[in-house]
Amino acid sequence: MADSLKTRVTRVMASGAHALLDKLEDRAPEAVMEQALRELDAIVDEVRHELGRLSANRHLTQQRHAELNQQHETLQDQIAVALGQGRDELARAAVGRQLDIEAQLPLLETGLADLARQEQEHKRYVEALAAKRREMEAALSQFRQSRAAHTAVGSSAGNSGVEAKLAAATGAFDRVYERQTGLSGVARSGKLEQVAQLQSLDDLVRQSQIDARLAQLKIKPDPS
Repeated sequence: MADSLKTRVTRVMASGAHALLDKLEDRAPEAVMEQALRELDAIVDEVRHELGRLSANRHLTQQRHAELNQQHETLQDQIAVALGQGRDELARAAVGRQLDIEAQLPLLETGLADLARQEQEHKRYVEALAAKRREMEAALSQFRQSRAAHTAVGSSAGNSGVEAKLAAATGAFDRVYERQTGLSGVARSGKLEQVAQLQSLDDLVRQSQIDARLAQLKIKPDPS
């Protein structure tokens, strides 16, 4: 991963989700929300693109490594045949090719190990960024609920001017939230079942990981 992309990922991961709420209090919630989620999604796309490139390169390198190993074995059989027929010149040429292959294999193996390491690193970045997005969405949902609560208070107090402003701000926030996440307001009655049905594959995988971790923690060590 390029240093600039690493820097962006690190910066996003280091930022607190609730720091976004402080900005939302002072600035237009729609603009801030769009900017934050757009930046996060762009970084995820870049990391996934780089992950795809690394996976393709690792696959090609593995193929080349296997081909050279197969050539080496074939040459070994050919050398035996050439020596058996007294064709030393042919055996010599085959041995020379074997030496060339043996010089290449360690470099390919080093490259494979490096590609595998980078691939795993990028997978962890994708997982971490997905977790960060869930954190941001949760914080933004709290912010939306807070705005809705203020609207309710304003309504009970009969302050129509404040009520109208809060309703407008909440409506804009809800529209952006729904457009960016594909989810309707999670606090609205009757929508919880729909939200549960829209759980992504990442959420299912994460829950499985949580269950596996809990199962490990519940295993008591054998006192013997």
